[in-house]
Formats: sequence, C-alpha cells, structure tokens
Amino acid sequence: MKKILLILVVISLSGFGQTANDFNNSGCKKKMSLDYIGAIIDFNKAIQLNPNNSDYFYNRGITKFSLEDYRGAIADYNIAIQLNFYNVDAYVNRGLSKQNLKDYTGAIVDYNQAIQLNPYMANAYYNRGNAKFDLKDCYEAIADYNKAIQLNPDMANAYFNRGLAKYFLYDKNGACLDWSKAGELGEYKAYNKIQKHCN
Repeated sequence: MKKILLILVVISLSGFGQTANDFNNSGCKKKMSLDYIGAIIDFNKAIQLNPNNSDYFYNRGITKFSLEDYRGAIADYNIAIQLNFYNVDAYVNRGLSKQNLKDYTGAIVDYNQAIQLNPYMANAYYNRGNAKFDLKDCYEAIADYNKAIQLNPDMANAYFNRGLAKYFLYDKNGACLDWSKAGELGEYKAYNKIQKHCN
C-alpha cells in the first residue's frame, strides 16, 4: 500500500514547480530536435504562465513557421512585436512569413523596420532584396544584395541571387561572376547556372 501511495505522489508532482522559462527552454530544445508539436505545447505553457514575454511568442512563431503555418507565425510575431517593439528578429521573420504568403510588399515593410532598428543586419537586406526580386524590381534587389554582401562578404546566397537579378537584366558576365563567387563560398547549385548559362 505504501508503494502505491508513493507512486501516486510522484505522478502528481511531475511538472510541479516548472517556471515559464523552464517550459520555454524545453520548447527550444524540442524545436532544435525537430519535435515541433512538442515545442509548441511547451511554448503554450510558458505563455500561459507569463503572457508578457516577447521571446515566448517569438519562439512559438519560429516553430509555427517550421510547420509552414505562416499565418499562425505572423500572429505570434505580431504579439512579440507588440510586447517588444525592438525585437528586430521578429520583424525579419514576420517578413519571411509574409513572403511565403506572397505578400511581398508587406514583407518589405517589415524588413524596412528591421533595418531602421539595426542597419547592420545583413539578412534583413538580403531578404528585402529577395522580396524586391519577387516584385521584379531587379535594380533595387541588386542594391540590397550589394549591401548584404558589404556587411557579410561570405554570404553565398546573396551572390547567387544577385547573379539571378543581373541575368534577368541581361548582364550575363556579371551574373556569371556572381555565380562563380557563390560556388566558391559553398552555394553549389551556382555551378548548374554556370554550366547552363556561362559556357
């Protein structure tokens, strides 16, 4: 009888005393191990215990993005930004979610805000360049890729996409140079472009 009582006590105490931060940390670990559903459950618990922490909504938004729930991700990034206007990563990731929903103009607005808050964020320029390229604004896209490369000279995908924009503008030599540099930096699909367009 004592053993049965002991087991019941252990079960009733499991999870007892965990803080919002504990659940958030657990959610981050599960997200890293690709257990997205488990991660969201943990982030839900963290938010339930502390609904005023921007990071919890941001982390849940990233997880929803990984599940391709872009609208759900945007909803979480909205709250994350509402709780912390200076959460630059939330603007960038909300922009990515909007891009996946083909809201390129809305994405650019988010990247503009991220750049205003942190003008040294290469990814924000790169992503804004992609959104502009999706809108067929190749000159402006190239300007953003230039800035991304200036801030991070090893950004292989920026060279690759700048090459695409240049090729679209009939600058074949410039495109081939960019694809060659992208390939050197590890963006190996660039060699397919070189083989098809540059030889």
